[in-house]
Amino acid sequence: MRFLVAPCHAGSATTPSAGSDLSDKLLFLRSFAAHPRRVGAVLPTSRRAVESMLAMAELGQAELVAELGAGTGSHTRAILSQLGARARLVAFEIDPAMAATVRERLPDPRLEVVTASAEELEHHLDGQRPQVVVSALPFTSLPAGAGTAILDRTARTLAPGGVLLVLQYSPLITSELTRRFGWVRRKMCLRNVPPAFLFACRDPRPADDGQDAPGLASGPSS
Repeated sequence: MRFLVAPCHAGSATTPSAGSDLSDKLLFLRSFAAHPRRVGAVLPTSRRAVESMLAMAELGQAELVAELGAGTGSHTRAILSQLGARARLVAFEIDPAMAATVRERLPDPRLEVVTASAEELEHHLDGQRPQVVVSALPFTSLPAGAGTAILDRTARTLAPGGVLLVLQYSPLITSELTRRFGWVRRKMCLRNVPPAFLFACRDPRPADDGQDAPGLASGPSS
């Protein structure tokens, strides 16, 4: 399979200060050292990779967005910069220190930070279905069963016409995505450490369908 290589140009989102960037890196390192399988990376995702992934959805039209694995807020900040004034963002972060950092840095009334596993997605959306779900969770390194459970719950929770955006550091998640979604677009962003694999997934399959999923669809590079 061939991945598109995205240029990952920087956009207009607010750039964190050098001090907060260093603080983020130290926090990631501490969290990775304590829970390497849960964090999955030693550095926050680059702004270029974040913006390249978010460009694969129409965030400005979304009423509800869910973020799985907020980290120190690199995705959260960029999502908020594109959301409408009446939209809502529910960000899940299981690490209490990282969740507290996001709450402190982004005191936005549209944002709710939930200190819980993304497995609890459905329990924190008040019966609503998000038009966009953004995930940087390390699916291939999560504890057994956790990653598949999160993908299953995300697929059935998405609003009709909704999109799941996924950032990974390997393409191993591909088969799990094509089993659950009828259309998957993929890109690769080299301007990240390590290079990032970006996916946009639509058209969730019925729970009993997905045994003979087609290959990935390649859309134009943004």
